[in-house]
Amino acid sequence: MTPVTADQILPADADEALLIGRIWDPESGGPRIVSIRGQGVFDHTPQVRTVSELMDLEDPAALITAAQNSPQWDLATLVEASLAREQAKAHFLAPVDLQVIKACGVTFVDSMIERVIEERCGGDIQQAATVRESVLSVLGADIASVRPGSPEAQQVKDVLTAQGMWSQYLEVGLGPDPEVFTKSPVLSSVGFGSHIGIPSFSNWNNPEPELVLVVDARGRARGATLGNDVNLRDVEGRSALLLGMAKDNNASCSIGPFIRLFHKDFSLETLRGEDITLTVEGADGYRLEGNNSLSRISRSFEELIGAAFGGHHQYPDGFALFTGTLFAPTQDREAPGLGFTHKEGDTVTIRSGHLGALVNTTGKTEDLAPWTYGIRDFTNYLSRLS
Repeated sequence: MTPVTADQILPADADEALLIGRIWDPESGGPRIVSIRGQGVFDHTPQVRTVSELMDLEDPAALITAAQNSPQWDLATLVEASLAREQAKAHFLAPVDLQVIKACGVTFVDSMIERVIEERCGGDIQQAATVRESVLSVLGADIASVRPGSPEAQQVKDVLTAQGMWSQYLEVGLGPDPEVFTKSPVLSSVGFGSHIGIPSFSNWNNPEPELVLVVDARGRARGATLGNDVNLRDVEGRSALLLGMAKDNNASCSIGPFIRLFHKDFSLETLRGEDITLTVEGADGYRLEGNNSLSRISRSFEELIGAAFGGHHQYPDGFALFTGTLFAPTQDREAPGLGFTHKEGDTVTIRSGHLGALVNTTGKTEDLAPWTYGIRDFTNYLSRLS
């Protein structure tokens, strides 16, 4: 694994960024809300007790910038403890707490094609290369320019259906409504440095580097972070009705390292052209690189938020929204035609210039520490702070 320093997990313009995180504090026995300025980590828990509450303030940036406290922790020390997974020391958590974790799927036509391939080969990686060739020969290259929900998109669907290529993924990739699902329960996400879990029942899986929008209870995007929507391709390929099994497992949702608040020149507009890069470094010397270019997303951020939130659905504590990925690896890791799948001990780094770097290592889900700290524990901890 390439060594990771504190400076490397920060955005390129860190001096201009308002960064919010959460750390586990052994001294108080619970999570603390922090901001990062330079190499200092500042505790804001006395002023605001949850990230959800902070995001609902009319001006969350004002509370952070007005604080006059001294740094409580050193960034480099927290990074080291997080990467070493030293649970007895202060370490980073996912930077969200009471927010529901939602996700949008098939928001890029390129990834839609891979979902169609998974479905047509029934989740069997052995057949993927052959099916990919036949699917691409029918879909062609021009489909990427089609706007979902448009008359042109409907024509494409009609042509593909007539050729026996109908798929439920075409409906959400080209139809009027995006796919929105619940990725992970409240408080179950892992953060920077943690293991991410790959269940033993999956033989074809990959990371999904994504932009995650942090939305308040009124449906306003207040900031953004990075996420890994770990994907079990063989499970979802067997049936889309197995989406829960494919997406929601112990340590299958990683978010971090920090939430960058929308403030001054940093806004949704900034992120429309953001490139999110991915690197997988295997203990076997294997290396995979990928890119999720948000300029190629098929639906706007506003459309995705509107599909999750509105008169049809509210989130009193806000929500975090994975916005989908362009990345779907086809690079062979072992035998030709078998494509990519994770191995235990892979180091996964998801990075962007404005949001920093999220680093995790894969492990066998069943061998990872169980998820035990839930809402009841959290509310009991908050009551002790009063």
